Amino acid sequence: MTTPEQTEHLVLPGVLTAEQATETVAALLAVQREDGALPWFRGHHLDPWDHTEAAMALDAAGEHAAAERAYEWLARHQNKDGSWYAAYHDGDPDRPTDRGLESNFCAYVAVGVWHHYLATGDDGFIDRMWPTVYAAVEFVLRLQQPGGQIGWKRESDGTPVDDALLTGSSSIHQALRCALAIAEQREEPQPDWELATGALAHAIRSHPERFLDKSRYSMDWYYPVLGGALTGAAAKERIEEAWDRFVVPGLGVRCVLPNPWVTGGESCELALALWVMGESDRALEILQSIQHLRAEGGMYWTGYVFEGNRAFWPEELTTWTAGSLLLAVAALGGDEATVAVFGGERLPTGLEPDCCAA
Repeated sequence: MTTPEQTEHLVLPGVLTAEQATETVAALLAVQREDGALPWFRGHHLDPWDHTEAAMALDAAGEHAAAERAYEWLARHQNKDGSWYAAYHDGDPDRPTDRGLESNFCAYVAVGVWHHYLATGDDGFIDRMWPTVYAAVEFVLRLQQPGGQIGWKRESDGTPVDDALLTGSSSIHQALRCALAIAEQREEPQPDWELATGALAHAIRSHPERFLDKSRYSMDWYYPVLGGALTGAAAKERIEEAWDRFVVPGLGVRCVLPNPWVTGGESCELALALWVMGESDRALEILQSIQHLRAEGGMYWTGYVFEGNRAFWPEELTTWTAGSLLLAVAALGGDEATVAVFGGERLPTGLEPDCCAA
């Protein structure tokens, strides 16, 4: 059982008290199935990306055994080609509800495994999960296009969808760096992965035309920063350029323009991106602005419509929304594993080829 002492590092003024953090962690644990699955909420679906995000939040809260069960679920139910289905009803591996195979969903296991290893120092865990991570990365890289971007998915019949999403590819960029860190830890260098990561970084930084235009979505705005492809002045310029379009003072971050709808997950991820840029004060302001989304019991509403018929919408309390908040708070609070994964410590750099670095 999580105690306030366990969650002291998750205390953040205006965001979480120790008691509130304990309540949120307990609510996440209550959703987790005995087999380790973490669906959005019980009776809804599980997708591999959000499952991993929630597992990372459990690690950030010191619930390492529960997080490990979540990764074991992924290892047990990985498809032979290294993928997972896009959705499973209530986390039931025998009831996939979307048999598409999305590249960023599959890659994210590397981020979670590296995070868990940094949180626990468990060499046995990283050895057990290496085949899972390796197979997932190989599946993803088979979708990489000549321009470096990663195709969105394979259809249920295996047909590749070559169109690339900037958000997905940016998330994959972070995942590939974590996978390379795992490989280095195991002293199993993967030079092909390094080349692929460098080509992907170059596409994200320099070739927006290689991605579908989803600029209405806030994730396409901040994810190149959150995923580590854009840093320094380029990151700051990108965030400043669209700040007024996406940030609603006192309420959070819009999910998609022009809809009057702020969402907790996007707000927390923007806070993480701001923290990555060294702007902790603005990150804190964003997290404080979404406290209206906190529900009784410690979970968070997915979003809020702030014009017209104002309401929480959709009426759901998702593990990934709570998970993203806990991870953002953990980063601001200095949790070593979370800081390392999102801040880039111990992740490879300088992978972009010299010919493409300009």
